[in-house]
Amino acid sequence: MIRINLLPHREAKRKQNKNAFYRLLIIASIFSGVIALAIALFIQGRISDQDQRNAYIKQENKKLDAEIAEIATLKDEIAALKARQQAVEDLQSDRNQPVYLLDELVKQIPEGVYLRSFKQEGQRVALAGTAQSNERVSNLLHNLTYDSTWLEKPDLVEIKASTIGQGRDVKRVFDFTMNVGIKRPRDAEKQAADAKAGASAGNVAPAAVTASAGASASMKTPAAASADKSVPAASKPSSDPAASPASASAPKKP
Repeated sequence: MIRINLLPHREAKRKQNKNAFYRLLIIASIFSGVIALAIALFIQGRISDQDQRNAYIKQENKKLDAEIAEIATLKDEIAALKARQQAVEDLQSDRNQPVYLLDELVKQIPEGVYLRSFKQEGQRVALAGTAQSNERVSNLLHNLTYDSTWLEKPDLVEIKASTIGQGRDVKRVFDFTMNVGIKRPRDAEKQAADAKAGASAGNVAPAAVTASAGASASMKTPAAASADKSVPAASKPSSDPAASPASASAPKKP
């Protein structure tokens, strides 16, 4: 028996497909929402973690800023303490400066130079005096520049000719004024140590030359040594007075 379907099967199939599409759309929407929610939660978690890190970094920065400020304060205190210590050491060492100054002036002032006055201001000393000639003043400048242990950097301010005495005793002299620096004890000790180091360094080269000469002398070949031994005794000069030539002991002719 033949069966004929007269129902609208196409519309039923279309409706079925539409319902299936809606179901798939709902499922996809739900799945997409879940994925979006998961991504949003993940991003929110990362943002929260980063905010916590930023807050921790800010907190640590504040601590470091406080420590840096404390360190800067400590540095200032250390610098102030060092300055005070240096001032105390300078005062302690400057107590002997007048003694060093007088002793050094006695040593370095050449003959023919006479001081009328000297005045110390800080580390500079103003000298005023009289010299018999310009050469005496030049000698004084040379001594203060190169030969003095405690005085340095002399600066001639003024020199002028004048006379002393009356009548036949009038003499021409030269009045001068100069400034000279006085060293602190630590500067003098440092200069002495540098000079000693330079002198010891200068002695190294001659010692090396002597050592090389001794080494070359000790490296004489056996042939040369045997040649020295084979020199006849007659060829060597005799130190015995009896063996001197006859002409040496012969009487002089008148």
